[in-house]
Amino acid sequence: MVSRVRVWLNRTYAENVFFMDQLRRNPSDRAVEIHATHGDPDSPVLAAADTAELEPEGLSPAAYVEYALAQCERRGIDVFVPRLHQAAIVAHRAEFEAVGTALLAPPPEAVAVFHDKVIAYEAVQAIGVPVPPWFRVRDADGLLAAVDALEARGHRACFKPASGAGGVGFRVITRAPFSLAQLSGFPSPYVPLGLVLDAVRQADEPVDWLVMPRLEQPEVSVDCLTGPDNRIRLAVGRTKNGRRRGFTLHEQWLEPARRIAEGFGLHHLSNIQFRMLGERPVLMDVNTRPAGGLHQLSLCGVNAPWAAVRLALGEDPGEMSPPFLGQDYTVVSGPRPLLPVSSPQLRADVLAAAPALGAVPAPAAPVEPRTATGARS
Repeated sequence: MVSRVRVWLNRTYAENVFFMDQLRRNPSDRAVEIHATHGDPDSPVLAAADTAELEPEGLSPAAYVEYALAQCERRGIDVFVPRLHQAAIVAHRAEFEAVGTALLAPPPEAVAVFHDKVIAYEAVQAIGVPVPPWFRVRDADGLLAAVDALEARGHRACFKPASGAGGVGFRVITRAPFSLAQLSGFPSPYVPLGLVLDAVRQADEPVDWLVMPRLEQPEVSVDCLTGPDNRIRLAVGRTKNGRRRGFTLHEQWLEPARRIAEGFGLHHLSNIQFRMLGERPVLMDVNTRPAGGLHQLSLCGVNAPWAAVRLALGEDPGEMSPPFLGQDYTVVSGPRPLLPVSSPQLRADVLAAAPALGAVPAPAAPVEPRTATGARS
């Protein structure tokens, strides 16, 4: 009899409830049990898991590694998919292997390259992958010089943190003064240059921003599955153009993605994003983790989460290609169940279980959604 596979997702995105669904509906018909941890008691991943716990807050990366090792040993985790503190966790891969846990994540060298966007741009540019012009800025003078330089070339400037994920901190610079136009309708990413300069000058600490042109659509996120031999097993592009989504296998997107994933050893699942600068695609970002929208590849007949788990377990799925490309689609939100207690009650229950965080029971049969969300790439 083939044993069940025990998978842990730590503090992951809400969209990964669909990642969990795909693991359970795997084509090998293998029993999968999922453990989830999160800092938010109302995260839907806790309710979607077979077992779940609230994570302790305020742990340093080193302390979190100790917590994670204890979780893996106590829960009998076969495959750990780390998002929070990924860099610290992968640096201790041998210790996780010693307790019987495989990490579904790249090696520490690859994670380090793509943690900092400036280092990442320099590295991929060195292997011939086009990147947009960029400036690293720390203060108001540097910001103004970067914006002036980009606008002189006909670009609209934007900025984002040099490290970070999910579009957090992304803003577009405008020269228009602040007015009621910024207060009508929905909030927008546009911020007046003067207000930004004032905020930077008044800040207690220097900023660490990447300033670059605002890139145009389409955006193409290439989901890659790469083996420990640095060879791609799967690469499919997901296109975004406004509300419309689709899929592509065009080499203008896949070839540079393969070059990055194989060249830097982005083992297991990664997501490599491109946008247009004029008439050519350029790199926008690299995620060393499964994308929130990875489940959308199911519309092409591909179960990427399960293929990745097999690879982590040493069961090479071989080279894969989608049997077809799904039709264009959009994403809409839909209901998912939460744990059947309120947040204050849950926090009190967990605190009462100190010093060890107790298990939080999850519904045995989560409600399956009729619609999907895909807010993250």
